[in-house]
Amino acid sequence: MPFPADSITANLERLRNKLHDTCARAHRDPATVALMAVSKTHPAQAILEAHAAGQRLFGENRVQEFAAKLPTLSTPYSLLSTPCSFHLIGPLQSNKTAPAANLFDAVDTLDSLKTAARLNAAAAALNKQIPILIEIKLSHETTKHGLAPESLSSFLQSLIPLQNLTVAGLMTVPPFSEDPETARPYFQHLRRLRDENLALHPTLTELSMGMSNDFRVAIEEGATTIRIGTAIFGTRTYP
Repeated sequence: MPFPADSITANLERLRNKLHDTCARAHRDPATVALMAVSKTHPAQAILEAHAAGQRLFGENRVQEFAAKLPTLSTPYSLLSTPCSFHLIGPLQSNKTAPAANLFDAVDTLDSLKTAARLNAAAAALNKQIPILIEIKLSHETTKHGLAPESLSSFLQSLIPLQNLTVAGLMTVPPFSEDPETARPYFQHLRRLRDENLALHPTLTELSMGMSNDFRVAIEEGATTIRIGTAIFGTRTYP
């Protein structure tokens, strides 16, 4: 799906219009769908431009990469002078939990009790409450991370003693396809998993699903957060 090489500001305006149109067709309130700008691999200046255009929620993949951007983002009159939220949306290694707890407002990719326990300890040391999402692996791709869906109920129970973590919901990444409809069964599955566990875990309300190529389908299937990178910032250049 091609995206125009336009300014970040123009891309955001175009995307917000699409989000509102999709919500209208799905009979949903646009306020119930958060737009996360995925700024991984893009420079801090791109985040500043998005922030100037009104964007307040961002996703970063790597602890070290975001730490390197932070000095630029922390300069006077920068985005950190206004309310803003940064989520870790890449895999979290257990040895990176302390810096992650310090740098990020939320972690959206937990799938390990060991990592969760270490993140909880790091949050406690900071006197901080960290919202988390549990990443669920619904595809068979070896490159995908996440908890097996059949393990979710027991995993949720094991997280109850970790009082500095708030289990806010679930996230998933379906296999990529040019046809966004192929993602629909994966989004439906994630929503069923959330609904099946909601009675015992009432904070489990969020569904982070949908990216630049399939966010319309994700909204139709109940996404509360869509994670958009390419349609905002353009094609990524990896080192």
